[in-house]
Formats: sequence, C-alpha cells, structure tokens
Amino acid sequence: MATIPIHYGLLLAALLFVVGLVGVLVRRNILFILMSIEIMLNAAGLAFVVGGARWGRADGQVMVIIILTVAAAEVAVGLALVLRFHGWFKSLDADRASEMRG
Repeated sequence: MATIPIHYGLLLAALLFVVGLVGVLVRRNILFILMSIEIMLNAAGLAFVVGGARWGRADGQVMVIIILTVAAAEVAVGLALVLRFHGWFKSLDADRASEMRG
C-alpha cells in the first residue's frame, strides 16, 4: 500500500485553511462565514490525522473526534443565531450586526 508523503497532507491542510480564512475575511453572508469556519476546522483535523499517521499514533484521530464535536456544536449554535438574525433584520449580511444593541 502506497503512502502519501506528510508534506502533501500538510500542504492540503494549509491550503484548505487558507481558503477558509479567505472566506471568513471576504464574505459578508453569515452562512458563508459559518461554512468557512467549518472548512478551517476540517483543515485542522486533516493536519492532526496526517501528523498522527506520520508517527503511527491514534492521537490525531482522537483530536479529529473532538474537532468534529466542536464543529457540530458550532453549527447548532450558529444556525440558531442565523435564524434569529434573519428574523430580526430580514438579511444575513454580517454588517447589519453592528445595529444590534442591548
């Protein structure tokens, strides 16, 4: 069975993280921002798996399970906030959040 070199896996993780970071910084739609955060979390999980595979340990897989748990909680809370935000402002533009007070 052929293995993928560690630098290819880490390069892919870094590329995914940069795509997610650009999505967070450039997009103004809250749903796209949440999806970009998910991409960043998946990139971190991929980096942990690649590192764990390199040293033959299951630590990376354990960290991915923790990351997936955090991501699931982030999605649940994030979508609840998106629904509330859309109910108040009839828009998902993140710039409208500056109008929220109190």
